[in-house]
Amino acid sequence: MSVLSGTTPVGEPPTGMPHPDGVLLDVRSLLNDEERASYDSIRKHLQSDVRHQSIDYWNREDFAFDLLPGLADLGLGELELTDTTWLYRGLVYAETARADVSLSALVGIHNELIVGMINQLGSEEQRRTWLPRLRRFEAIGAFALTEPDHGSDIAGGIQTTATRDGDEWVIRGSKRWIGAGTIADFALVWARDTEDHQFKAFIVETDRPGYTATKIRNKIGLRIMQNADIELDDVRVPAENHLPLAEDFASVNEMLRNSRVWVGWQAYGLQMAALDVARAYATEREQFSRPLAKFQLIQQAIAEIAGNAHATLGLMMQVAREQEAGTLQMMHAALGKSTGTRLTRESVAKARALLGGNGVTSDYEAGKLFCDAEILYTYEGTYEINSLIVGRAITGVSAFV
Repeated sequence: MSVLSGTTPVGEPPTGMPHPDGVLLDVRSLLNDEERASYDSIRKHLQSDVRHQSIDYWNREDFAFDLLPGLADLGLGELELTDTTWLYRGLVYAETARADVSLSALVGIHNELIVGMINQLGSEEQRRTWLPRLRRFEAIGAFALTEPDHGSDIAGGIQTTATRDGDEWVIRGSKRWIGAGTIADFALVWARDTEDHQFKAFIVETDRPGYTATKIRNKIGLRIMQNADIELDDVRVPAENHLPLAEDFASVNEMLRNSRVWVGWQAYGLQMAALDVARAYATEREQFSRPLAKFQLIQQAIAEIAGNAHATLGLMMQVAREQEAGTLQMMHAALGKSTGTRLTRESVAKARALLGGNGVTSDYEAGKLFCDAEILYTYEGTYEINSLIVGRAITGVSAFV
């Protein structure tokens, strides 16, 4: 079927088209043989079995549970636990975003924050209980940090409390914008210890009395991800649910940096999706008796989308090198996230405009990509906050307060 019908994924271009995957820089060759084979398998599956299928879930704001086994079979539930390069992991995150941003958000949070925290900061019993199921997406966790009145200033503004009561902790408070909050088996809840006033993290199973998650509806983007408002009304958890090494924010700083990095990779992947859509549409759609691709303004727009995407790729490749060298700082992550998402906004707008009226519906993907880009621009630290982190690194002056 033609891409113009709005019913066929556009990730695979017509036979014989140069640079069939849209990538002009040979970054794939930088992977080792095993990583390259795995990356190719993941990309093929995402384009054939996820990308087009995700559109209906996106339209309905439903979670795509039936797509998880395929992702698990390709190892996307255990990236944090494998001995692979940061470049490989970043490219996998990008390809997942190229297929669907919501599922890439789930994969990123799952690996960088949920699996990462339990593996690095949890007890042996916690690792034994949860990691085998998490590897296969047979269990889903939620990272519960942000609160209704504290987003960008959450590091100093946590109001959720945890009070020790014998062999239990009693947790009281509210969380907002928690990804997978309504479908998770447990939430990693950050709360302030009422005794020593330190931030601590707890595994809170979502079936415990007092835990209530309410889906945030009517989002313009990231519609497959089930974000939630969470109420913790004197929720009791056993003492062993406290992550023993999660005693303050410093303990999770590295993971938060890495989670910001994967948003930069998401930005690259979303721009490549926009390039896929624009190129496929331009080569098939005819106006004035010739393909749109024959018009100079159309080719310029496509070249600019490709330029933005590859500029983001180059930046993220250097960020991956910093990760490999152990020299990654928050300014690097913030630069990748802020620059990548700014360019993404521009790229998806160009793709949407190229499709004319057809660009405002999700049927042709451009409208879906356009809306999802707004979420990337805003979450994991807003564009403005990440820009201020970069500005502070350059000037030595903080503009936060």
